[in-house]
Amino acid sequence: MDLINLQSTLDNLSFAVLFLTMLCYWIGTAFPNFTLLPKIGTSGMIIANLAIATLLIARWIEAGYFPLSNLYESLFFLAWGITAVHLIAENMSSSRLVGVVTAPVAMGITAFAALSLPPEMQHSEPLVPALKSNWLMMHVSVMMFSYSALMVGSLMAIAFLILTQGKEIQLRGSSVGTGAYRNVKKLNLNYQKESVSFDREKSSGNTAVLTQPIITEAISLSPERLSLIDTLDNISYRIIGLGFPLLTIGIISGGVWANEAWGSYWSWDPKETWAFITWLVFAAYLHSRITKGWQGKKPAILAASGFVVVWVCYLGVNLLGKGLHSYGWFF
Repeated sequence: MDLINLQSTLDNLSFAVLFLTMLCYWIGTAFPNFTLLPKIGTSGMIIANLAIATLLIARWIEAGYFPLSNLYESLFFLAWGITAVHLIAENMSSSRLVGVVTAPVAMGITAFAALSLPPEMQHSEPLVPALKSNWLMMHVSVMMFSYSALMVGSLMAIAFLILTQGKEIQLRGSSVGTGAYRNVKKLNLNYQKESVSFDREKSSGNTAVLTQPIITEAISLSPERLSLIDTLDNISYRIIGLGFPLLTIGIISGGVWANEAWGSYWSWDPKETWAFITWLVFAAYLHSRITKGWQGKKPAILAASGFVVVWVCYLGVNLLGKGLHSYGWFF
């Protein structure tokens, strides 16, 4: 009974902390002079991460198996993964905008799990025979953490598209990003290459008339906003680069487990099919950046579409309750 009360306290605590953390990031972004708020937001993310980790450990102790067998547990594991990847991304970028987009998603997930799911779906139940395997921890945990990383990377791409208002921004350097822009100079002006020309109509004799270099206005973005956009593009690439190998490992381990359980590595089950679609979307994203050298709008659109694809793979196909994964209808 004590563990049940502890779990109830921790899931509500994580929701409340993430809600306050979201407000801190939003207000801190709207009022940059409040420099303390983003620091409070980071502390809130750490507290929420620890609270969710404690909740999952408590359920592990209570049930006797790794807590990834139903929707309630997987949602909290997903929220824990998002807060963990958020801390990694924020440490890499030192940008408060990371929390502006990740905090509400993590808060929404915990709110749905703690406040919307019926009590019977929140209780630990004995594992069905198909899940009584050491592969439960290996396969499902890796897949869930890969979802978390890919979601955070996709959210950074969505923020990039919002800040650029769908305009094409050419980034300078490798696909990792260097913090500068190819066509924007320090004065936020785009100068055409200076040249000396002779105006025959205005010249007389051997006198040459020099024409003035043409100055045109660049895109109306401040240097600070340009730097922020470059940071978002860079972090999106790096975080997706973290999530994609994990997704690959998760799919391979799932195939090995499927062969042990069902006698086939791949059965084109709806869950397997959408996992493969998810892999293709983010493989195309990384291919476009590494091989094709794409940066800016085009790969960001690919990554943003990946956010929807991940949710369909994680939850959408399970709502049908069909296929070999039907025993995990809500996982």
